[in-house]
Amino acid sequence: MTYSSLAPGSHTFQVKAADPAGNVDSTPASATWTISNPAPTDPVMLASGDIAACTSDADEATAKLLTPYPGATIVPLGDNAYENGTVDEYTNCYGPNWGAYKASSRPTAGNHDYMTTGAAGYYGFFGSLAGDSSKGYYSYDLGSWHVVVLNSNCVQVGGCWAGSPQETWLRSDLAAHPSSCKLAYWHEPLFTSGGVGANGGMKSFWQDLYDYRADLVLNGHAHMYERFAQQDAKAVATAAGIREFVVGTGGKGLYGLGATAANSQVLNNTTFGVLKLVLHPSSYDWTFIPIPGQTFTDSGTDACHGGAPTGAAKQAATDAQALQKQPVPVAPVEHEPLETQPAQQP
Repeated sequence: MTYSSLAPGSHTFQVKAADPAGNVDSTPASATWTISNPAPTDPVMLASGDIAACTSDADEATAKLLTPYPGATIVPLGDNAYENGTVDEYTNCYGPNWGAYKASSRPTAGNHDYMTTGAAGYYGFFGSLAGDSSKGYYSYDLGSWHVVVLNSNCVQVGGCWAGSPQETWLRSDLAAHPSSCKLAYWHEPLFTSGGVGANGGMKSFWQDLYDYRADLVLNGHAHMYERFAQQDAKAVATAAGIREFVVGTGGKGLYGLGATAANSQVLNNTTFGVLKLVLHPSSYDWTFIPIPGQTFTDSGTDACHGGAPTGAAKQAATDAQALQKQPVPVAPVEHEPLETQPAQQP
């Protein structure tokens, strides 16, 4: 016999024997036990990008996936309100669904957000949760993890290349937070099999994170789900590398694929959903949660690399400069492949 959902406290179970005549044992057997208050659970992060459009209801379906996790940190991975991230689109398209979780959100901006001058709709909606509106990059701690939020809209915020204000800040922030587990996210991925293509301007960020033994990178932009093996900034698979998840499955129509990128392990462009991460002190679990009616999922667990090695700061500065000695990159041209299925869901 099994009992579930017992509240914390003392519980007693008794068994009384009875014969066919109705005589009952006056000394029943009993067992008493105490359920202690459960220990605090490890932090949960729920992430997805490319989310809300007033012409779709898939964003409403993905928003409902957030409800069972009231203490989770919500990560909108950019392009949160289509088509141009205007004040009206954030108010009327994003606000009624994912916007209900604004207080627990830690967002990053997408290229569609900057289609409104200064990403005014994005910063106006999220306020201080999105960091300094002239930068859009910031960091925070979540349990024992250090989390870095970067801005892949490079031209609009002074660059992403080695020596740019954002890359210099990143190295400084990583040096100041030698956590054993580290995670970063931004909108446009360095690696993707999506038809939109990769943003090569993020190599210096990846190199810095690699030198400081970061564990995870989350991105959107490609409207699909993809998980990569651990790799370095040059797409060389290595156990010391960073695992990337592309989660552009928040509700806007899903895209067709380009060439399969090196080290891609799992790829799906037919399912809306969110990525759930459970951030343990020295490891992490991942689960892709699909919306009702869709069945694709992906899950696993892995250990963190550990704290930053001796000399990481010097190595990161040297590697970033060597990796990307080139002119200021031009902002990537946004081209959107055909959707693989309508955004409208039954």
